[in-house]
Amino acid sequence: MSILEEVKKASKRLNGVIHQTPFSYAPILSSLSGYEVYLKKENLQRTGSFKLRGAFNKISSLVEEGNTKGVVASSAGNHAQGVAFAASYFGLSATIVMPESTPLTKTQGVKEFGANVILHGANYDDAYAFATKYSKEHDATFVHPFANDDVIAGQGTIALEILEQMPNLDAMVVPIGGGGLISGIGMCAKEINPNIKIIGVSALGAPAMKQSFDAKKVIDTIQVRTIADGIAVRDTSPMTLRYILKCVDDIQLVGEDEIASAILFLLERQKLLVEGAGAVGVAALMHQDLKLPNGSKVGIVVSGGNIDVTMLSLIIEKGLTKSGRKMKLMVTLVDKPGALKRFTEILTEVSANIVHIGYDRTSVDLDFGDAHVSVALETKGEAHQEQIREQLKANGFVFREIN
Repeated sequence: MSILEEVKKASKRLNGVIHQTPFSYAPILSSLSGYEVYLKKENLQRTGSFKLRGAFNKISSLVEEGNTKGVVASSAGNHAQGVAFAASYFGLSATIVMPESTPLTKTQGVKEFGANVILHGANYDDAYAFATKYSKEHDATFVHPFANDDVIAGQGTIALEILEQMPNLDAMVVPIGGGGLISGIGMCAKEINPNIKIIGVSALGAPAMKQSFDAKKVIDTIQVRTIADGIAVRDTSPMTLRYILKCVDDIQLVGEDEIASAILFLLERQKLLVEGAGAVGVAALMHQDLKLPNGSKVGIVVSGGNIDVTMLSLIIEKGLTKSGRKMKLMVTLVDKPGALKRFTEILTEVSANIVHIGYDRTSVDLDFGDAHVSVALETKGEAHQEQIREQLKANGFVFREIN
């Protein structure tokens, strides 16, 4: 049976369970890139991620076969919620093994569906090894997050939805972690339209699949480190690599700053809350060369929106600083009446808004009679920041910029 037929079977199983998420034109990204860009918004999916599609299709097929034993899964978060939801839907018990660093929002999301959560290991691969052993010891069915044909077929329903809406799409840009998403999308899309380009995107800090794709053989990495926790996979799956070598035309790598800027862009300009893994396609569009003809119709899969609020806060803070909209200074003043008042008057004169200020006269690196003032300012770009620097220098203030 062809992949497309399996995907169509999965689509029937998922009907009425998942959302057919929007596939929407993105005018700002189109203008910036020279392509006609559309976003497949799986961050708006039930459970906040595409992972529900594959997990539900797999568990639904188990139930159809009469397998009603409990299920076990390993996941950094999104597959976990998909498995927990599907198990709850069919009345099965579920145990999810997650890395110890998994954000609280994702562990809570799993528990809300009634699953048992075990935190184990430093990354996905450690959790996976524990989960497979646990499933055997407890006579439960292990539901792999990507190296499984039913899971892959479920993820492929995204391509089916996109190409039903836009058959003449020129390219799809898809995040890659373990490779299940791009395997399902790529194999399904190529069967419908052999000329469509499939471009994968991985994090620079998790490059195993990119290295394996280039070498055309399995290459594992020693460690992973990326804010895109949903694609932080250390080892390459031989199964998904075989599919990827058949259907993927190129794989791009994006760095941490590029991922962070894409998250901030999507939040500010597209009004979309997207996690790191979900933003890598947009990061590649904004910062890399997709090697497509100008004017190409490009669909980008925004795979999930389950971002930890602490990480989001950090990304916003750093993004504002990097884009010239926030500035932090450490200024040394003479500790006498009126000195701080004069400093703030200068900031007022150049229209710099103070959002935080601290006053320290006790630091050991201060001369007697001096004080440190730390100040965070809202600014209007690099030109405005340069005006602030020049005005402070002209008035004799000693300062340095701080991160």
